[in-house]
Amino acid sequence: MKRVLSAIAGLAVVLAFASCSKKEAAPQETASSELIEAAKAEGALTVYGSCEEEYLSAAVKTFEAKYGIPTKYQRLSTSEVFTKIKEENGNPSADVWFGGTTDPYNEAVAKGLLESYDAENAKNLISPDYKDSTNCWFGIYKGILGFMVDQEELAARKLEAPKTWDDLLKPEYKGLIMLSNPNTAGTAKLVINTMIQMKGHDAAMEYFKKLDKNIAQYTKSGSGPSKMVGPHECVIGVGFLHDGIYQILQGYNNIGLIVPADGTSFEVGATAIFKGAKHPNAAKLWIEYALSPECVNQAKESGSYQFLVLSNAEQPKEAAQFGLDMNNTIKYDFEDAKKNSAKYVEDFFKALESAADDRFKTK
Repeated sequence: MKRVLSAIAGLAVVLAFASCSKKEAAPQETASSELIEAAKAEGALTVYGSCEEEYLSAAVKTFEAKYGIPTKYQRLSTSEVFTKIKEENGNPSADVWFGGTTDPYNEAVAKGLLESYDAENAKNLISPDYKDSTNCWFGIYKGILGFMVDQEELAARKLEAPKTWDDLLKPEYKGLIMLSNPNTAGTAKLVINTMIQMKGHDAAMEYFKKLDKNIAQYTKSGSGPSKMVGPHECVIGVGFLHDGIYQILQGYNNIGLIVPADGTSFEVGATAIFKGAKHPNAAKLWIEYALSPECVNQAKESGSYQFLVLSNAEQPKEAAQFGLDMNNTIKYDFEDAKKNSAKYVEDFFKALESAADDRFKTK
């Protein structure tokens, strides 16, 4: 593997979690017999998933095999799910949401589109920060926002890798950066919220106007930029570093991972029940399952190397070996994101004005 450009300050914490997880046996059952029987009586479940499809598929297949409940799923980005359930307005075509960053989840909470549920297995969350204060969503993993760079291409161009968010504004990076589309990807919403929380609203909008001059494409999916760095289609991708880890482990050794030195934020990948779910007991059973080691430990087997947020889960060694610095993250204001994410996205597009062009991909 080529050098990783970030510090290793968070490694001890990760290894501590991994050590603890080995001492605790994963429970064989994740819910009461009464809930299981009620869920089986409903006889169906539909999942909208916003994590990578390989992990989504594995989680759904395991749930279906474990409980004998026929389960369908559809993979949609977080913003697509939010738009869909907002339009359905309390009559959702799915029962639960699985994976993807929480800013769109928080928008759904603010709109009253998620169901509160006092999940038994939430007791294993390592911090109260990893669930909604009203129990409308629960965290299953977290990932650091940063930069993935094509080290070979940077060397060929005689360019240094960016170390900070402000470095991305350098004129020599014109046309070399990819970010996701905030209309379709929760990752981009997190970037917007992060810059507002770090810089203030007006300064953040000025930042995005300048950054836009260097953006080659706004991808539909938050993981889109990471997938383009390895094959030399993108020089600098902004997104979650666990997506970069996956690409490196697929053989793209040209990728370097950077935790911004001026601070960054982390996503909490979540799961939730939709208000008005047609299979409420099966939905509750899904939440208990999603908050179990049996579910989250499948992530690493499916190419998803996020840090897990359950005390009885096993941290993927693939994430730990890259020494990503979890200590360089800001204290993210989830409540502000819950109240204002939709407005901030509108402000983002207003700031860009005519620059909001066909670089914003929706397919």
